[in-house]
Amino acid sequence: MVKETSARLLRLLSLLQTRREWSGQDLAVQLGVSTRTVRRDVDKLRALDYPVDAVKGIAGGYRLGKGARLPPLQLDDGEVVAAAIALRTAAGSGVTGVGEASLRALVKLEQVLPSRLRHRVDAMRVSMVRTPGTAPTVEVDVLIATAAACRDRQRLRFDYQGHGGAESVRVTEPAELVIWGRRWYLVAWDVDRADWRTFRVDRMRPRTPTGPRFTARELPGGDPAAFVSRGVARRWPYQAVIRIHVSADSPEARSWSTYGRVEPVDEHTCRLHAGADSPRGLAFLLGAVEVDFEVEHGPELAEHLRHIANRYLRATQTSDDV
Repeated sequence: MVKETSARLLRLLSLLQTRREWSGQDLAVQLGVSTRTVRRDVDKLRALDYPVDAVKGIAGGYRLGKGARLPPLQLDDGEVVAAAIALRTAAGSGVTGVGEASLRALVKLEQVLPSRLRHRVDAMRVSMVRTPGTAPTVEVDVLIATAAACRDRQRLRFDYQGHGGAESVRVTEPAELVIWGRRWYLVAWDVDRADWRTFRVDRMRPRTPTGPRFTARELPGGDPAAFVSRGVARRWPYQAVIRIHVSADSPEARSWSTYGRVEPVDEHTCRLHAGADSPRGLAFLLGAVEVDFEVEHGPELAEHLRHIANRYLRATQTSDDV
């Protein structure tokens, strides 16, 4: 009975973390118990220092509030493994101060792991290698404020520095945070411009308090990552169009949507509108394409591909196997 009650408390806590407000009846249905049992379980969570607030209203309900100190965490096995892996990879996230803090948290977590979980975490150990180049860092407070506004569906106002350095105040309905190309982006509905926009989080300075709650809108295409990649690709200084000999719904074509917009031509070919910082950069990306393609627009790209092809041909002519 004690084990069953503890498992139910863990489930109740998980439910409270997934939605801003729950009615007592909805929680009872989810847990398969009576509303009276829900009230008793809420009291037990409060005794463990979890700040569960009562929500006033006709239906009534509960909300996980903010406490004065961190209560004891209750994580299931999958959550523990996920947390450990995330902490190990956090050093490369580009968020100021997170690398050192994640290491301290990981040491504390691994000290209390049971052996069955320690073996699973060790099996998933990640060897991190930093790639060349640098990316702008994001202040952790900015990231937390932005993520909270996305979660709670609250309007977010922030000072924003555009690509050319111009400052403006933006009022948004934030939808999702996306990591693309070592940078953090916010996908949001821009209230003043009445359109969807992407914002670099490292250029944002959120204003407090956040605005009123809003009803979530449907993002065009439904995929925040694809929306960001299309927007970023359009802003690359060099653009080209490549015809690729696979269908637009093939796995290969879907993977290229990271670098631009893919449109169908017929059942056997598609067209990639791609961007990069230079023809050389785009040629490097196309080197990973394992099917035939032609450059429809981009003479500089075509010239660079011919240059690379000649270099490769000369390289094979010195081989002992030729």
